[in-house]
Amino acid sequence: MPFSNDKPFGNEDQLSDSDGSRLSDCMACSSSDSESPRESFTSDSSSKNASPVSSPPRATTLDDVMATTRNLSNLLLAHEIVANENFHLDTIELPKNSLEGQVKQIVHKAFWDCLESELKEDPPEYEHAIKLFDEIKEILLSFLTPGTNRLRTQICEVLDVDLIRQQAEHNAVDIPKLGSYIINIMSKLCAPVRDDDVKKLKSSGDIVQMLRDVFHVLDLMKMDMVNYTIHTFRPQLQRQLAEYERVKFQEILEKSPDALNQTTKWIEESLKDALQAKVDESTSGANGGSVDNVSPTLVLNSGFVKLLDKDYDSVVPETVITDDRRIVDLKNKLHQVKLVACVCLITQNVMGPVSTTGFIEQVKEITVILLQGLNKALNLKEALTGLSTKISFELNKSLTERGLPELGTEAKSILEGQICSLTEKNHSVCNLIEKRIQEYLTTFLCLPYPYNHVPILPGGLKPVQKEMEFIGFHYSNIVNFNKQVYGPFYANIFRKLLFSQPQGEKAEAQS
Repeated sequence: MPFSNDKPFGNEDQLSDSDGSRLSDCMACSSSDSESPRESFTSDSSSKNASPVSSPPRATTLDDVMATTRNLSNLLLAHEIVANENFHLDTIELPKNSLEGQVKQIVHKAFWDCLESELKEDPPEYEHAIKLFDEIKEILLSFLTPGTNRLRTQICEVLDVDLIRQQAEHNAVDIPKLGSYIINIMSKLCAPVRDDDVKKLKSSGDIVQMLRDVFHVLDLMKMDMVNYTIHTFRPQLQRQLAEYERVKFQEILEKSPDALNQTTKWIEESLKDALQAKVDESTSGANGGSVDNVSPTLVLNSGFVKLLDKDYDSVVPETVITDDRRIVDLKNKLHQVKLVACVCLITQNVMGPVSTTGFIEQVKEITVILLQGLNKALNLKEALTGLSTKISFELNKSLTERGLPELGTEAKSILEGQICSLTEKNHSVCNLIEKRIQEYLTTFLCLPYPYNHVPILPGGLKPVQKEMEFIGFHYSNIVNFNKQVYGPFYANIFRKLLFSQPQGEKAEAQS
């Protein structure tokens, strides 16, 4: 994972009214140096308890909206470059039947037809050709790196527009020779993947078609240069990404003070769940129900685990928008893993002591294949019906091969019925697996980086151990980096939710 070098969030300290600064220390991840991320947003670097604040409410102007859009676009692009190791840009090909595609095709055809007609005149006209050579010269010069002064000087001399124009006045322009020179320079500057494209340019007999093909290959080379630049600067951007994202988000917050509304609601929901859990514990004799006993780290981790819940349909928090697609992918994968674990556990319970690791692994493989890519409830229900029949058949086949009696009618009905009903709410096996998955992921998110070990897998998840470790590792990297970037903002939200509560509300929360 590209974020594997990021440090974990922090310690799981508990809160107290008398120690507000500890919340900031808990919520802000340490940077690569000794400076706290909170100090990035203050004009006074000596202030240790400073935190990002939003601007006072004011009317939003069009300039504010445009500035926010630019900052968000830059933030998303920088994050995607670092987070996605396969990130690259491709040339945009407009659909031919689209209005934009038709206009582009007509304009380009008119230009090349005009060039061809000028060169066929007697004497030939070179005005369009001169403009092309000037543009080609600028493109070739843009490919050069510092220190290639000799080649730069040569290109400027050969493709000197004033010289070509003087030659045109005396009808002495050798376009094929200039074309050959351009192709030769392109062969020296292009990436290896473009070697075949450049070689094909030499076989073109028509000068107009040759120039047209030259521009096409130059467009590909420009995109290659952009992607090479992205690849070159990715390590440097990765080292500075946390600070860059934090600064950009602060700029967004200054332009749009409500840019943390959904994040605040998300944390508030997690906090209420944590307080309710404390209240539930207090009924069994434990001390709970007080905000003073709530760890902000655990509350935030609980919120991140909730984002992977299939039934979570609330608006995505603004602070995780950069990883929304990756989180959705992990959520879909986790949903499939959950179903696989449920089917394996149901099968194992029905078989009892005669179940074997080999057969449970076979059940897992069958389940993965038959449920691949199914997320819609209707299609999933149909797939589970077919899956239950298949597993029932394979189970009886396995029992017969080992000389054991086949499943009775009642046991077979229980097996198929429990598998088919996995889409229903409050399914006992689903609830059990879901609870153990949440416990595992919550424990994983609390691990300090680097990960010297993985959490012990709860019972019922052993058949999907590799998948759970994969999800836990990748999601913890996403979460830890997110906390490193947005820790100061989370700390500020927790202060408002906890320390700004009137004493009456605190007492009510504890009751």
